[in-house]
Amino acid sequence: MSRPEPLFPLFAGVETLPGIGPRTAEALEKIGITAPRDLLFSLPYSVIDRQLRPSVQGADLPGTLSVAVTVGAHRKPRVKSRPYQVMVDDGQIEFLLVFFHARGDYLEKVLPTGSRRIVSGRVELFDGVAQMVHPDFIVPEAEAQDIPPHEPVYPATAGVTQKALFKATRASLERVPALDEWIDPSQMEHARWPSFAAAIEMAHAPETTADLSPNHGVRERLAYDELFAHQLTLALARGQAKRGAGRITSGNGTLRNKVLAGLPYRPTGAQARAIDEITEDMAAGLRMNRLLQGDVGSGKTLVAFMALLTAVEAGGQGVMMAPTEILARQHLEGLQPLAESAGVVLEILTGRDKGPERRAKQAALARGDIQILVGTHAVFQEDVSFHDLRLAIVDEQHRFGVRQRLELGRKGAAVDMLVMTATPIPRSLALSQYGDMDVSVLDEKPPGRKPITTALVSTDRMDEVIARLRSAIAAGQQCYWVCPLVEESEVSDLIAAEDRFKRLRAALGEGVVGLVHGQMPAQDKDTAMRAFQDNETKVLVATTVIEVGVNVPNATIMVIERAETFGLAQLHQLRGRVGRGAGASTCLLMYQPPLKESGQRRLEIMRETEDGFRISEVDLEMRGYGDLIGTAQSGLPRFQVADLERQTGLMAIAQSDARKLLADDPELTSARGQAARMLLWLMRQDEAIKLISVG
Repeated sequence: MSRPEPLFPLFAGVETLPGIGPRTAEALEKIGITAPRDLLFSLPYSVIDRQLRPSVQGADLPGTLSVAVTVGAHRKPRVKSRPYQVMVDDGQIEFLLVFFHARGDYLEKVLPTGSRRIVSGRVELFDGVAQMVHPDFIVPEAEAQDIPPHEPVYPATAGVTQKALFKATRASLERVPALDEWIDPSQMEHARWPSFAAAIEMAHAPETTADLSPNHGVRERLAYDELFAHQLTLALARGQAKRGAGRITSGNGTLRNKVLAGLPYRPTGAQARAIDEITEDMAAGLRMNRLLQGDVGSGKTLVAFMALLTAVEAGGQGVMMAPTEILARQHLEGLQPLAESAGVVLEILTGRDKGPERRAKQAALARGDIQILVGTHAVFQEDVSFHDLRLAIVDEQHRFGVRQRLELGRKGAAVDMLVMTATPIPRSLALSQYGDMDVSVLDEKPPGRKPITTALVSTDRMDEVIARLRSAIAAGQQCYWVCPLVEESEVSDLIAAEDRFKRLRAALGEGVVGLVHGQMPAQDKDTAMRAFQDNETKVLVATTVIEVGVNVPNATIMVIERAETFGLAQLHQLRGRVGRGAGASTCLLMYQPPLKESGQRRLEIMRETEDGFRISEVDLEMRGYGDLIGTAQSGLPRFQVADLERQTGLMAIAQSDARKLLADDPELTSARGQAARMLLWLMRQDEAIKLISVG
């Protein structure tokens, strides 16, 4: 499909606009503006009031003013470095126009003595005299309309003047074609939004700062258009994932009931709800594409295992992929007793399996003798084939974007897909990143998990902290000690893990303290982790390699050194490593005084709450959308108008509208569907257009 003809003028080269030569076009390209369409969505961030005033007298200075003046005497500088001055009179007061490095002959032509002119620019007092240095506009009175009464100010870029941007944007606005409405009529009426053409016109003609607010109807409409196009793309991707002929996978509950009967507790309401949602999806004839989002310790593993058992009850197989070998082995240890109680064959496959052992596992998988496989990404390698794979679960520590999910979905024939994440994601981010998926949220803690006491301790009290560890070890408990860096670097005063390990070993005794950090060979890391899991070492000094899912129920103290240098999400993940057993647990956040305001706020929110969703919202407020996701998260969209921090509600409306439109009109062939196609082209959602099956 090619771009519709009415949009051709908006997608022509930016140099086809008046005043944009090759050099300006090159400068604009650096900030992502390659066509008139891009200028339309680069909205002004400020507005200058250039309405004509009777006089400079009585104005708030410094400030930008426009007044009609009679031109007086020119004062030419005797020395080149001095400014050229022109005296003017607005009828109430005389003031100076000042020019540096000026050409006198040019100024005499533009400002002849005795003539009437309108001047507009910034006026300041200098030695008690009002001065306008390099006016922005000088026009004869008859051409007053050339000065915009309210001039929009655009984000600056080197090599492009505001005047050039203003002129080019005005020309781009003239190219906007008449477009049919893609927004649901009831939504338009409820929100009282203008049409697209009116909104884009008004957005570039603000009169007051209120017109620049994201909540202003005009901006809100354009933000919605952006979000709606994005959610349509995700909904199309979701439809694509589901369109793959799904298989009905419904079990009889025998295996699940065996496991549930053997548990010492009942699943929480949130777990029961998630299990029902997943079971329902698997029993439907469409492919499941679901995200299971749960805070640290909310019991995702049990929910995932119930889903795997459903696949086995239906005569199929299930696979669970973890990001690291440590985690894959931990899943194996956690699930093995449950699998045995249900009489199910569970195996592990990682890169470490070689030779005859690997071949034996592959053969057992292909025959269907292994019913549930746990492993690293090795489980998706080409030489691994299943007898009847029904469900793939990705324990997704490193989030990947929509495109990668689509690719993974293409690997298996009609395989149901469940993605798990332990990072509580603010609602706006969840909608923008996982809008193609159905979402189940675990927002309750399983019974028996005690709250973790969190305390802030200055690094000056290091000896007290070590003494506390000594008594905890004597009482049979284990502790984590997290350090910020691995090697001492001259530029940093952060304590290296190696040094901390030596100091703690000296204080607590040989063989008591273990060490794990990112630079260690994988095998040494595993050995150190295993010694800690088996309670051979009592204190594990580590860099953040332990933040992901490690489970040691006997560990009850988490010390995080220089906690103020960590992000909120990381602190929350680290704290979640303790509080997994029956004992009361403590997290000590050690900071180096004096704390900056942001560091203090992060540590205080950690002390106040254990709710990962609340913490993620504060993180979003503090760091902003762009920082939170980091540029590496290529799976995330960049919006030009929409502000995800302030417009979460709008994103949710856009999502339900997009899903409803596609449910009513899957091929987008109705009048509104055709208008929505036009929107997708306008918003450069070419990926989405490829997904609309050619109807």
